[in-house]
Amino acid sequence: MFGFVGQFQHSLDAKGRLILPARFRPEFERGGHLSPNTEGCVALWTPAEFARQTEEKLAQSRHGGALDRQQVRFWAANSSDVEFDRQGRFALPSVIRDYGGLSDDVLIVGALDHVELWDPALYAAAVGPAERMLKEGAQ
Repeated sequence: MFGFVGQFQHSLDAKGRLILPARFRPEFERGGHLSPNTEGCVALWTPAEFARQTEEKLAQSRHGGALDRQQVRFWAANSSDVEFDRQGRFALPSVIRDYGGLSDDVLIVGALDHVELWDPALYAAAVGPAERMLKEGAQ
């Protein structure tokens, strides 16, 4: 699926759970998967997309060097399955919250083929230069 767009802000509850926006929920009826992602955010994958990511990581591990294998090892060790309750809430393991710096407010961002979870300040710093370039019409 290439249709996760938009951004939403929600807060983690006392149990470390987050509410997935209603518009994203249909793709996660059979659960999902969390993993560390680039630039310090956390990725939420559908089961099919996570399987594709796993295949890519496996190929990276088999054909890359020691650093590639370490990256894949870290990614796999810190990825987890996700189940959603009736309200669309899901738990974020502490290791994944720590990786993303997620402690209170979380920005939930559609990234076309997956959903990203960001600390709002980290997101603003990461996308700020791209936003300025877009406003200026530069590519």
